[in-house]
Amino acid sequence: MAGSRKRSSTSSPAASLVEHVAAALAGMIAPGARVVLALSGGVDSVVLLDLLHRLRGRARFALCAAHVDHGLSPRSGEWASFCRRTCRRLGVPLRVVSVRVERGGGVEAGARAARYAALGRQRCDFVALAHHRDDQVETLLLQLLRGAGVKGLAAMPAVSGTPPAATRRGHGAAAVPVFIRPLLEVTREEILAYAKARGLEWVDDESNAELRFRRNYLRHRVLPVIAAQFPGYRAALARSARHLAEAAALLDDLAAADGAGAIDAGALRVEALRRLPPARARNLLRHFIARAGMDMPGAARLGEALRQALGAAKDARVAVELGERTLCRHEGRLYLVGGRTPAPLALEWRGERAVALAALGGTLHMRRMRGRGVSLARLRGRPLSIGVRRGGERLQVDSRRPRRTLKNLLQEARVPPWERERLPLLYCGHELVWAAGIGIACAYRARAGEQAVMPEWRPDDTARTLPAT
Repeated sequence: MAGSRKRSSTSSPAASLVEHVAAALAGMIAPGARVVLALSGGVDSVVLLDLLHRLRGRARFALCAAHVDHGLSPRSGEWASFCRRTCRRLGVPLRVVSVRVERGGGVEAGARAARYAALGRQRCDFVALAHHRDDQVETLLLQLLRGAGVKGLAAMPAVSGTPPAATRRGHGAAAVPVFIRPLLEVTREEILAYAKARGLEWVDDESNAELRFRRNYLRHRVLPVIAAQFPGYRAALARSARHLAEAAALLDDLAAADGAGAIDAGALRVEALRRLPPARARNLLRHFIARAGMDMPGAARLGEALRQALGAAKDARVAVELGERTLCRHEGRLYLVGGRTPAPLALEWRGERAVALAALGGTLHMRRMRGRGVSLARLRGRPLSIGVRRGGERLQVDSRRPRRTLKNLLQEARVPPWERERLPLLYCGHELVWAAGIGIACAYRARAGEQAVMPEWRPDDTARTLPAT
């Protein structure tokens, strides 16, 4: 923990920083907003906590803090305790969130993903982050060394996300909070000067000195060399990031214009890509992927996805993995498909009005009716079971035509291949009674006046299983 010499809180640098953040907040949030500060306990977030605490009355916003405990350091408990004491002294409510860091892509990336996921679940309008100009410069250089495109080189925006339409007290919080960075134009030296002037205390994360992390190596070994020859590099590179952010915004506008009328119900028409020059087609595909909230794939993977989408034979199955989702083509449209093929499902229906099938991504509703649906009498007391395709199923939905394979019926109904494995089916014993998107077998269809149940499949319905009536 670092102590400091106390100076007058009215010193010019401290007062100047207060006014700078006040002006930044005025352009970011509206009165009555609920703001959660991401508090690590380090000097940057402690300074932002102090600033927001001083400004919350003037700017009229509600302030809380959230500390994300990654569990990566033996001192993480000390840091959480420090954050509790600091917030208690200021009268700021604090939430401590413990997360599990997935290390598959590296500790840094895993910790960042876990942290942002936890902060994104906070019930608020805005999450305030303490990133500053030095962080921005480091991010720009790291992205440059990764070979990032214009959007990546724009580094961190001052505002990430769409501000909620209403942020006055009494309104519900935004579904996804907006991330704001009020210190993005402030240097690390200015933050330290403010902390000393205010007599603040903070904790030091020992991992910030470990050179095996790329950001630390850049900060401690590379940037001091650059500073010796180019002392104004921070302002210059931050200015470049702003220019690149403007260019990225223009590319987004171009993609939105190119994709007008071509993106509908989560699908992108292949023809819209085909009529564009290659660079604009790639830009539109990036826009489509970004709309889905996905991490952007590398240039080579993106190029391969575009090549297959445009060049594969019309009847060929296109499926290109792009990280957590797969780009699939069906009926001249591209879809971003997530999730794995569900495991075999065998669940007995016990009269529930609705059965949540999380593995299939939806809820099966069973409405009691007369004269329409699956006849309860024709089940002859045998139970209905809920399952998925096993292969070789046949169904007769038209009494004038013979039983046909479920595969052919799904193809005729133009159900995309990846959805066919996730559609619920109803069986009576080994006989297929009903298939979502296809209909009810003739032999089990209710006649006039018969008691029946009408199955209805609703994808992405989060309702829980309801009891029988």
